[in-house]
Amino acid sequence: MNAPISPLVLAAEVQGPTAVDRLARRAEVVAALTPLLPAHALLWQNEDTVPYECDGLTAYRELPLAVALPETEAQLSAVLATCHRLGVPVVARGAGTGLSGGATPHALGVTLSLAKFNKILKIDPVSRTAVVQGGVRNAAISEAAARHGLYYAPDPSSKIACTIGGNVAENSGGMHCLKYGLTIHNVLRVRGYTVEGEAVEFGSEALDVAGLDLLAIVIGSEGMLAVTVEVTVRLVPKPQQARAILASFDDVRKAGHAVAALIGAGIIPAALEMMDKPMTACVDAYVHAGYDLEAAAILLCESDGTPEEVEEEIGRMVAVLGAAGATRFDISRDEAERLKFWSGRMNAFPASGRMSPDYMCMDSTIPRNKLAEILVRIAEMEVTYGLRCCNVFHAGDGNLHPLIMYDANDPDQLHRCEQFGADILETSVRLGGTVTGEHGVGIEKLSSMCVQFTPAEREQMLALKRAFDPTELLNPGKVIPTLHRCAEYGKMHVRKGLLPFPDLPRF
Repeated sequence: MNAPISPLVLAAEVQGPTAVDRLARRAEVVAALTPLLPAHALLWQNEDTVPYECDGLTAYRELPLAVALPETEAQLSAVLATCHRLGVPVVARGAGTGLSGGATPHALGVTLSLAKFNKILKIDPVSRTAVVQGGVRNAAISEAAARHGLYYAPDPSSKIACTIGGNVAENSGGMHCLKYGLTIHNVLRVRGYTVEGEAVEFGSEALDVAGLDLLAIVIGSEGMLAVTVEVTVRLVPKPQQARAILASFDDVRKAGHAVAALIGAGIIPAALEMMDKPMTACVDAYVHAGYDLEAAAILLCESDGTPEEVEEEIGRMVAVLGAAGATRFDISRDEAERLKFWSGRMNAFPASGRMSPDYMCMDSTIPRNKLAEILVRIAEMEVTYGLRCCNVFHAGDGNLHPLIMYDANDPDQLHRCEQFGADILETSVRLGGTVTGEHGVGIEKLSSMCVQFTPAEREQMLALKRAFDPTELLNPGKVIPTLHRCAEYGKMHVRKGLLPFPDLPRF
């Protein structure tokens, strides 16, 4: 089989640095940054920079020239301005929980950590907003707002660790995004700095913003347009009650069709998640959530609101799910049992670490009515590539998270894992979906971007980046593939007869 272009094979696009080049450049950069930062806030020895060599996509690693950890905005601005003057790439980093390689360092660049920007500046219960620095953990916002009966709705599985700045970069979602929306629906304002070190603000705390409203551009831009230092988020009231349903199905197709049936019936659950049999077995052994281990798939559906609203919606959901073929229902009787149901879904990723030395978590999105079809396709791919795959995903909005199990110490398994992942992404596109939902493109999905978008569309993306970053120093080599990469990837697809859209000149 022909290998896909590995996400970090950039040597074919730019000449890689020699060891001598790297040492000389590091000495120059460290000398320029040393006067700007306290000694403990500039790391450049290899043993100190190793913890920053990757994010949650651990298959690909690179050491940065240096890691800067500014403690004030003045320091951050000065670091950016200096790197810009020297032509040094800058990769902003939050908690490093991203799963697409968005925070993978540049070999001749500086990793800019926002870890010290971790203060909650203001909670306003009247306007139901919070102003927080970019390095604040997602869960910390809800913890701080709880005394006012409020919380921050987007809840990625990594919420105990991931930062709001990283959420802005990836437009993160979570299990309750079906009803409450993604990051973009819950952020009013983002303040940050351009590549030149100039302060910039997007959005407004008011109902409108003067001039062009560019907030939607910066959210989901994966650190390529500006570095986020402060975010104003919406807070929502905690519901009076929440209850969850575990619905079992003896066939994944029935479970997939049940999702479409729920939405088609006009029901928008607070959360609607799906796990297949391998995943439920994995997580139940880890947290003992009480899942039906005989089911081919389970749906985890939640209703929240007043007790009366919840009771009525639970009844409607049970009726629809039963008509769709559910074989068993477990309905939470109290808050403790609801949290027990959710404990398995929340721990799906760490539980998977017990099944395999490594896994790669994919992130594509498809139309809800194609859920059953993609699950059948993924099962076929397991045979094709000789690797196991567990499926867990935000069923309500069609956002898939297949976890491909492999051993990173075996180059052939990594090779097959890359192929498997690309096949899932590009099959999703063929079914009318996209290559990403909430994890971003980073380096992981660069080649698959060649399949989804035409050269003209990719050039539009580059033009937008250059409007903010003319020198292309902010997180270079991510998200938007080069023409060379797409040409080579297109040739490979043609050789294998896999070009999804032969009528479109996408390469």
